Amino acid sequence: MGYIVWRPHRLSSLALASSLFVPPAMALDDAVSKFVSYYQNAYAQGRDLVPGPQAALDTSSIATQLTLKTVKPVSALTGNAFLDSNSTVIKLAGVQGCLSTEMVQFMGNQVSCVTVSLAGLASSLDLAKADAGDAFPCHFVGQSPGNPTVRFAECFFTQDDMVQSLSETMIRKGFAFAARDRAGKPIFPEYAKAEDDARRSKAGIWGNSYFTHPYGERYRTNPSTN
Repeated sequence: MGYIVWRPHRLSSLALASSLFVPPAMALDDAVSKFVSYYQNAYAQGRDLVPGPQAALDTSSIATQLTLKTVKPVSALTGNAFLDSNSTVIKLAGVQGCLSTEMVQFMGNQVSCVTVSLAGLASSLDLAKADAGDAFPCHFVGQSPGNPTVRFAECFFTQDDMVQSLSETMIRKGFAFAARDRAGKPIFPEYAKAEDDARRSKAGIWGNSYFTHPYGERYRTNPSTN
């Protein structure tokens, strides 16, 4: 299955700014709200409670056997994981949210780096589900056992009849970073390029003079100092 990747317009600054301060779980029923709040509060402290994969992910299947299944997101849990309507936690395989609680400048506000990623995913989910009745397709590349179930995926959405990657959209906007494997290599090289582009354009988190990258290095926005 072929598709055209379109570089998205700027996300709604009003919607994103609002999500920085309004708890995403406020409109959910009590049980789900408590579940979401538990994960969000931990993430706000720099703790990602959604486990990573226990086995290698089948990322090559995206190119060789793309199988899309519709999901309906309920709420962002971390900077790269969300809860769907089937009570499954879906973790994006290609993107890594910020894990630092250090304060950064973002859209004129002084907020924590983790808050930028959490709000960025919440805003991106709203954008992604807007075109297809609160849903969008994902391709699953792995699963970890346990309760709740965690499934690893790359998700897509359409806007103006063009298909976009949810992960790449977040990376290009400077909400998050290209995920890397244990050897430090990007899981998707094209997402690493998107991260480089975001860094050069000082998008989102990259607009700060320096901050702690989630993979443990101190980065500066000037490419010559990296």
